[in-house]
Amino acid sequence: MNFVQPPFFVRWLSPEYVVCDLPGPEKVIYLTFDDGPVPEATTQVLDILSDYHAHATFFMVGDNVHRHPEAFNRVKQDGHAIGNHTFHHLNGWHTPPGAYIEDVYSCREYFNTKLFRPPYGRFTPSQYFLLRKDFRFILWSALTYDFDRRTTPGQCLKNAIDHTTNGSIVVFHDSLKSLDNVRYTLPRFLEHFSNLKYRFQTLGNIHSAPSSAKL
Repeated sequence: MNFVQPPFFVRWLSPEYVVCDLPGPEKVIYLTFDDGPVPEATTQVLDILSDYHAHATFFMVGDNVHRHPEAFNRVKQDGHAIGNHTFHHLNGWHTPPGAYIEDVYSCREYFNTKLFRPPYGRFTPSQYFLLRKDFRFILWSALTYDFDRRTTPGQCLKNAIDHTTNGSIVVFHDSLKSLDNVRYTLPRFLEHFSNLKYRFQTLGNIHSAPSSAKL
């Protein structure tokens, strides 16, 4: 069974450190893209976003930034925000805390951000407490499942629209395996919510990690 929204236990964590949505008085949606930059996919995503004057936050894998600096630079030049997605796309449940923390901080050789999304949404209590002094954990309100080959483009669009409202953080991927679903879903999603007078913003307004965090 696919869970479009995050597991319920995540809501028990302090919203000061773990963010799933950002509801507010204005009609704003926070689009996010994971796993890039991958030139073939990232470039097409950027072109679609540009068509709708939409901005997003890209949670990047450090090794991909190392291999594809041109795509990384274009994301920044187009005015989008950057988030940390570990250097090697590690699964926190299968990685010792020390190795996981080292991998997260390895991204700082290429970019520095306070926004962090654990790959697969998986992290352990130890990893959480070690990282929260420097990072905000950004999860989601709606996971489109664009990466799952069993997800049809129509189902991907339904996942996105049905679970999005004011302040939602929506997850897409700028990866090759997600590209067919994203090319279908993203422009239709943007069109739908643009017609409802929503704006698409980056997560830059929560870019700073809380200074009062204690281990």
